[in-house]
Formats: sequence, structure tokens, C-alpha cells
Amino acid sequence: MNRVQPIYDITVHIQELLKAEITTQNRPKVIEEINSLLNQRGLQMENISEPFTKEELELGKKLLPLNEQIQRSMDQLFNGLKSEMKAVKKQKNSNRKYTNPYEKVHTVDGMFMDKRK
Repeated sequence: MNRVQPIYDITVHIQELLKAEITTQNRPKVIEEINSLLNQRGLQMENISEPFTKEELELGKKLLPLNEQIQRSMDQLFNGLKSEMKAVKKQKNSNRKYTNPYEKVHTVDGMFMDKRK
């Protein structure tokens, strides 16, 4: 029996998930499913050891480009998530400044005091 086949199948499934359209609504579900599949694949990879048959070696060679594509897709997903988090943080800061624009101004009894003495 080919021991690399389950790893290949899981990898293809991960690639299909990443190729599908990922929106803000379905992103948490997709990330959770990818994490689950990566854990399964990791367990499968721990259970295989040498010697490998020719079929297993061929399948392993097919896995390498798939892994590179998955890595690029996951990097894009991560970078998109980071930029979205930065935008949310910036908007929160902007909203806070809008509601209280004089929050950082230091005044005493209604007169302006220069911090430098």
C-alpha cells in the first residue's frame, strides 16, 4: 500500500480550499479547516519512514510543487489578514481621535501650559 497517498490527498484538499474564494465571512471556517488538515497531514508524515517504493517517491516529487503553491497561497492569506487588522486598528484610533480630539492636550485651569520649562 502507498503510504504517501493520504498525505497527497490531504495536500490536494488544502490546495483546493485555498484556491476557492475566501471572504471575510468564510475565512475563520476555512482557516480552521486548513489547520485541521495540516495537523492530520503532520501526523501522517510522522508515521512514514524509509525505504520508499518508486510509487511513493513519484508521489513525493508531485508533493513538492503543491507545497510551494500552498505556502504562497497561505502567505497571501496571512498578508491580507495582517493588512485588514492594521486597517481596523487605524480606524479604531481614528474614531477615538474624532470623539475626543483634545485627549492629549495638557491644560491647567483652561490655560495652555508648555511642557518645556
